[in-house]
Amino acid sequence: MRKIAGTVGLVVVLTACGGTVSPSAGSVAAPATTPTTTPTPTPSPTPTPKITGPNVSGCFTEQDGKIFTHGENDLPGVITGSGEVGVVITYERNGNVCTWRPLSDRLVAAGYRVLLYARDSSKPPEDVTVAMARRLAKEKGVKRLFFVGGSIAATTAPLAARKLGGRTAGIVALSGAIDPQDAARITVPLLQIGTEHDGYGGAEDLQPAHDAATKAPANELMIVKGESTHASGLFRTPHAAEALDRILTFMNRHKG
Repeated sequence: MRKIAGTVGLVVVLTACGGTVSPSAGSVAAPATTPTTTPTPTPSPTPTPKITGPNVSGCFTEQDGKIFTHGENDLPGVITGSGEVGVVITYERNGNVCTWRPLSDRLVAAGYRVLLYARDSSKPPEDVTVAMARRLAKEKGVKRLFFVGGSIAATTAPLAARKLGGRTAGIVALSGAIDPQDAARITVPLLQIGTEHDGYGGAEDLQPAHDAATKAPANELMIVKGESTHASGLFRTPHAAEALDRILTFMNRHKG
């Protein structure tokens, strides 16, 4: 018994040196517990309202203005805002009216009447641009019109403006590649805007048209250095405010 007791005592001493206290006889060690937390519920995303009424590309509805249809396929368009000076906006190939909303909203707030429309991008935009300009010109109170175009619509804007005749107030061309011969025939104020490294409508395309437009009573050129953004994509860059300000200043100066 003495030997057993001594052995037990040795075990207790070794255990104590290890820093662990053995439970006394007859006791049961409590199991380790891990603190639990109640997960925070994730809020359900707010569903995007579905537009079911007349609209243009889901961006403009009857709350924005008068919705209309045009052409053989009844493509939609909208006339928004009020005022004596109208603006026809024709977007770039494979584009849509949505990316031009920053400019439209700015112009409407400044008192312009703006027409935007969906178009068949597989066809040159010159004829449909003229048709839209004539439609806007028939609106009560509209006296003069600006043509605004992106990319190929900027390239053909001078041709459309010439067909409309004396009611044209000016041309704003974003990322266009206006043929110098067409530019030489421009007799209304011209503003060209583009980025330096754009593959179509960049500095290499804008400068020749600028140099050729000697009959334009105002001939302005804005090139955003170091950028390659195309057409209305410029409105989603840090240079958007500068571009929008430049367009509005140009129009205010030449609206007549």
